[in-house]
Amino acid sequence: MLRQSNATLPIRAIRQGLHEITSEVRTFVEQSGIAEGLLTVFCRHTSASLLIQENAAPAARRDLEAFFERLAPEGGSYEHNDEGPDDMPAHLRTALTATQLSIPVKNGRPLLGTWQGIYLFEHRRMPPQRDIALHLVGE
Repeated sequence: MLRQSNATLPIRAIRQGLHEITSEVRTFVEQSGIAEGLLTVFCRHTSASLLIQENAAPAARRDLEAFFERLAPEGGSYEHNDEGPDDMPAHLRTALTATQLSIPVKNGRPLLGTWQGIYLFEHRRMPPQRDIALHLVGE
């Protein structure tokens, strides 16, 4: 019989960039008691996003952050800047990434690859608290 489990994971990043949340997500899955299923991880914001990315080499994360800084730089000629110079670049970076991830669960654990981690990608310089919705359905 299918069961469901839901939670909200509050995250307060201390800086702009990638913040690994894999252990918090794993804890949610393990505590759910659901062994096989599908996990949805959803970022409830328009200026932060989610990524599954390399979790072994810090240089990979730094390169990714630098790439997005070049792609959607602060100080561009954006019309939308209601919350400061990082406002519109944050929205652009979110639009180019993802706000939702779907991850299979097997044997009570997210089925991630050896070098994969789940990250909140914070796009603001002075980040507010972010709420990540977790939903697991399975048996």
